[in-house]
Amino acid sequence: MKILTTAAFLHLCLCATAAVSDSGSTETVLVAAPGDMAILPCYTVGNVTPTLTSWVKNGRAVMRSDASSPSPSPAGQRLVVTNDGSLQIRSVMPGDEGTYLCSSTLPGDNTFHARVSLQVTSGPGNLSVSIGPATALSNGTLIVSRGSSVSFNCSGSSHPSQQLTWAFRGASSSNESLASTSGSWLDFRIEDVQPSAQGVYSCRAHNPVSDQAANKSAQLLVYYVPDRHPKCMWAPAQDPAHFQFNCTWFGAYPVPTLRWWDDWGDQEARPIGSFYASDTTESLSVTLNRSMLTDGQMLRCSAQHRALAPGIEKSCSFTLKRPYPEGEPLVTALEATSVTLTCTEAVSIPPANTTWRKGLQQEDIVPGSKYVLSKEGPVLKLKILNVSKDDEGVYFCRSENPLAVRELEVYLTVKTSSAYTGAILGVFIAALIVGCAAIVAKTFYFNRHRICLGDGFGHMEEDRGDVLSLVESDDEQIFQDAVPRLPPLTNGHQTTLVQIHRIPSTDHEDAETAGTSPQQQDDTVQTEEPVDLLTF
Repeated sequence: MKILTTAAFLHLCLCATAAVSDSGSTETVLVAAPGDMAILPCYTVGNVTPTLTSWVKNGRAVMRSDASSPSPSPAGQRLVVTNDGSLQIRSVMPGDEGTYLCSSTLPGDNTFHARVSLQVTSGPGNLSVSIGPATALSNGTLIVSRGSSVSFNCSGSSHPSQQLTWAFRGASSSNESLASTSGSWLDFRIEDVQPSAQGVYSCRAHNPVSDQAANKSAQLLVYYVPDRHPKCMWAPAQDPAHFQFNCTWFGAYPVPTLRWWDDWGDQEARPIGSFYASDTTESLSVTLNRSMLTDGQMLRCSAQHRALAPGIEKSCSFTLKRPYPEGEPLVTALEATSVTLTCTEAVSIPPANTTWRKGLQQEDIVPGSKYVLSKEGPVLKLKILNVSKDDEGVYFCRSENPLAVRELEVYLTVKTSSAYTGAILGVFIAALIVGCAAIVAKTFYFNRHRICLGDGFGHMEEDRGDVLSLVESDDEQIFQDAVPRLPPLTNGHQTTLVQIHRIPSTDHEDAETAGTSPQQQDDTVQTEEPVDLLTF
């Protein structure tokens, strides 16, 4: 139990009055906490014992003491008037707060008045902070994800009212005040939280009456991951029998956990071969023996991070494929010219190393005055300058990756210029024949109206001929009386009349005329066949 009687109170009283007077008075302010013992002074000027002392609180009498007839205080009584007229309050309660007036009668019938203001303060207490939504680690540290919205709440109890303040201490600032208010509750919010908001957040509660303060802090970490997925890469190892695969994922806080897996599709994923590569790092490499790799095998690198939702991970993968070089297997070149051999390999994973080699011994081709090597994406070209018979033979386009070695065999045939003479002559003769046939066909086409028709039985008579005469019906009116009029065509085109005259040969006619009479000749003329009409 704390007794609030100090020299400061005596000093205040001494300053209030220097001598006993009829109108002497003092005023004192006391602060006490619940449970404390408070002593409210009355006459503190000298050592004179008052004969009569009375205490009044807020106009109501609370205690009276008469020195001429003292009586012991009952046991357990909280309010007691001491010999010097002070009011002693044991185990202060909030209800004891108020203004107390003391009236002391001194020897000689002099009176002394004192005013004491008692303030009962509590707190700040029950201070609590809340930051969320956030995930708490085992050590109490709170974590949030970048871009989220975070609320900060602070509350506490105090009497009288307290002053609440949120402060921040981070990498770029120290004890920065974020918000402040008088009351029992203080909150603020950060939208789209960024890594710069990572640090220690403190809530301070201060009682301005008792000058008591309380603090409570929490450390906040801002986790974040990059938007991109991990990057899977590969590279040859120093040992040709091995191959190295690397997985990187930079820009995450804290450092992620990377794992290399051998993903078998429908089957349950298992570690690569007999390896299980896992580590908390931004870059994870694994070196595998070529014998452990097969065509169609999928290798996967997965990244796990606390900033990702449970069960969510980011990954990269690739499916291993054997090389397959493609190109023309047979190439022909003319002597003293240049020729280019082309090879394309675009399906292998990891990308194959493709080279050109010559002969059955597969000698390496060295670029120089004879050979020119060029690469355009997946296409590898070999240009042979000033081709000769020595260049004739087999060439190999060799592609190799960790899975297999594949070769494209290309055979180059070199021909001299005389070998093409017969071919050129043959082409010329063929062109000449085609040209002549075209001329004859064109001639027949433009003279088709002069063609003689047969007798209708597929052969021509020697002693007579048929003459085909074409006339337009609109121009020749002489046939309209002898020939039946043809009905007009519905399509509006003109009608063509064809008249066939039979002209007997002179020798044959004379022989027949000599053996007949004039009457028979007239009958022959009169029995001439009617004109045939043809419509086209």
